[in-house]
Amino acid sequence: MSEPDETDLPDEFEQIARLYRPLTRGAPEALALLDDAAVIGSRPGYDLVITKDAVVEGVHFPWGERRDLVARKLLRTNLSDLAAKGAQPYGYFLAVAWPADTPFSSRQHFANGLEVDGAAFDVSLLGGDTVSTSGPLSASLTLLGWVPQGQAVLRSGARSGDLVMVSGPIGDGGLGLAAVQGSWPGQDGYLRGRYELPSPRLDLREGLRRWASACADISDGLIADAGHIATASGVALRLDLDKIPVSTAAQAWLDVQPDRALALSRLASFGDDYELVITAPPSAAAVLGLPVVGAVEAGSGITVTYAGQPMAAGARGWSHP
Repeated sequence: MSEPDETDLPDEFEQIARLYRPLTRGAPEALALLDDAAVIGSRPGYDLVITKDAVVEGVHFPWGERRDLVARKLLRTNLSDLAAKGAQPYGYFLAVAWPADTPFSSRQHFANGLEVDGAAFDVSLLGGDTVSTSGPLSASLTLLGWVPQGQAVLRSGARSGDLVMVSGPIGDGGLGLAAVQGSWPGQDGYLRGRYELPSPRLDLREGLRRWASACADISDGLIADAGHIATASGVALRLDLDKIPVSTAAQAWLDVQPDRALALSRLASFGDDYELVITAPPSAAAVLGLPVVGAVEAGSGITVTYAGQPMAAGARGWSHP
């Protein structure tokens, strides 16, 4: 039997039917992707939380990255934004700009990735668009979630006297990128996995709504994202680098660095962790059970210490030009 001709792509509507209609998982709001819009009913007693991320090949993920991993990470990074708000994921809209010569099999792998994580996180495609481009693969995902009315956890609620906590190991995302690029071997694929498929901390949303005063997901780096809370709240945040939790794999990297304080500063500046940085009153620390890495103080901006001594933070995180 001859192989199918990959250059003979189905037309746009056939691609929608074959690749994307299954991702609606039968959600009635999606109208089977036969309309130009979704119809979403209101949910009394809840606020609708909306977030959006975009990725471009060669900028946000390496050239040639597996298309299923690209799709899954795109969904998971948006889920991380909802986790930081204490929201329950609901559905998403997707736009993909495919290089014109992309074979159907690659498009199918992308859809397969969304199918896997759509089921894992109970979230459905509600609509979107697919187009061709002369540039690199680009994709944008808009994610919707519900949170009980007035209970969304914002960046602007931190108050002097609160503690600063993180939800898990810091720096794995940056070291994972180094592992992907071949500049750090990593440990049994763990770091690479942390970079390619982060785990959004949706498990914390109920505790956050009850106890957190502010929260941000760590996408640009701990120092940078703590700084976003400081700015939005009009306070100062102190980060104690010697208290940040690190994985066994990151510890192996630290052990070969000549300057531990500077190395911890680098870990706290790496992006792509998709853990959460949280502020909460001291009374909440035991309840949340998360590592305490600093405190909220009067003033503005970020102070970084190591062993109780202030230090320059160096690069403070990822930002787009």
